[in-house]
Amino acid sequence: QVQLVESGGGLVQPGGSLRLSCAASGFTLDYYAIGWFRQAPGKEREGVSCISSSDGSTYYADSVKGRFTISRDNAKNTVYLQMNSLKPEDTAVYYCAAVDMNSSDCQTDFGSWGQGTQVTVSS
Repeated sequence: QVQLVESGGGLVQPGGSLRLSCAASGFTLDYYAIGWFRQAPGKEREGVSCISSSDGSTYYADSVKGRFTISRDNAKNTVYLQMNSLKPEDTAVYYCAAVDMNSSDCQTDFGSWGQGTQVTVSS
């Protein structure tokens, strides 16, 4: 059974950092593109960052460029999202998703989703 589990969310002050993890089970991440998405209350889901399965290409939304970094550790079957210089507008539920293709396009139809982890940036 394909399963994605996010962790690492929490409450952080503006300017702080968090690292989200997306652990996969039931399949090997090596052949999957992974995306991080977020949804704030009353807003549409947004593609934050995506990473391809094999060529290492990445995508970042303009709102997070220079602050967030996506990476993957295939040996641990885990993808990370390092979030620095966090802002209150980064507050949202963050989801990871996987698709069996080599693409860093966050507009891709990701078929498998995790349950999400809450990130709250507030003083």
